[in-house]
Amino acid sequence: MPHTPINQAEINKAVWNACDTFRGTVDPSIYKDFILTMLFLKYISDVHQDKVEELKAEYGDIPELIAEMLESQSFKIPTGSSFWDLYEARFEAGNGTRIDTALHAIEEANTKLKGVFQDISFNTDKLGDEKQKNDILRHLLEDFGKPTLSLRPSRVGSLDVIGNAYEYLIKHFAAGSGKSAGEFYTPAEVSDLLSIILAPQEGDTICDPACGSGSLLMKCGKQVQKNFNGSKKYALYGQEAIGSTWSLAKMNMFLHGEDNHRIEWGDTIRNPKLQDANGGLLHFDVVTANPPFSLDKWGHEDAENDHFGRFRRGVPPKTKGDYAFI
Repeated sequence: MPHTPINQAEINKAVWNACDTFRGTVDPSIYKDFILTMLFLKYISDVHQDKVEELKAEYGDIPELIAEMLESQSFKIPTGSSFWDLYEARFEAGNGTRIDTALHAIEEANTKLKGVFQDISFNTDKLGDEKQKNDILRHLLEDFGKPTLSLRPSRVGSLDVIGNAYEYLIKHFAAGSGKSAGEFYTPAEVSDLLSIILAPQEGDTICDPACGSGSLLMKCGKQVQKNFNGSKKYALYGQEAIGSTWSLAKMNMFLHGEDNHRIEWGDTIRNPKLQDANGGLLHFDVVTANPPFSLDKWGHEDAENDHFGRFRRGVPPKTKGDYAFI
């Protein structure tokens, strides 16, 4: 079963069904982070498992040799930290603690993921008392452990399939969360159109100062690849104020293989983090954004004395944060 080819719709349906574990118990605005993080963990674990089997088939089952060869992979999963390690222990108490420990170990082993999991904890009281929490997380592990949700490259065939599942989930969470949707998602049709209009070129630096989950930035990157024979000679820069959404952006970049990126966490108006070595603001070839609209608490009180002189042409009205972003 795990090596039977699978299509995008099947993956989307299986992952969406995994959300049933939380429905009626936890608010969607909270459980989306658990689902998306588990999807990420499952995918990199399946990729890792595929690679291990490939190396064993080629070089024999020699643990020391396999471990040494895995060191050269683009990402590392420390011993005991894969999805399957957690799955095997799912009936034991302490699922929340084990998942958190595994995520932090993966974060420590991969510099590209530094800080990504600091804003999410599976060992939280939001999932209920210890028994309820352990049961919920056991069901979640079982949902993602089903053969139908094997995400091995030998079965999936393309990294984009996983990225698409990510976007599918984000879109559905957005549809169900009303106004807050804009915090992490720009509809694909809008981001597609913006990326085409902006027409980023090979070698461009591209910035989104309110990047959400990073979909708009990545669409701009895809335009460069499409128009310049698959070239990845561009750099993506972003900043996001909400910690859990910043984590989504980092995981999204990792899943899409966007290695040349710099995504910062912080309020882009009150505390711009995209600075050069001398503490000045970085400049970019392309800037795109779907910023939060009609903010009335955007930092008006400090704008006149802005350290970077961004409001030298005038300070926007207190209730018009839109102009501050412009």
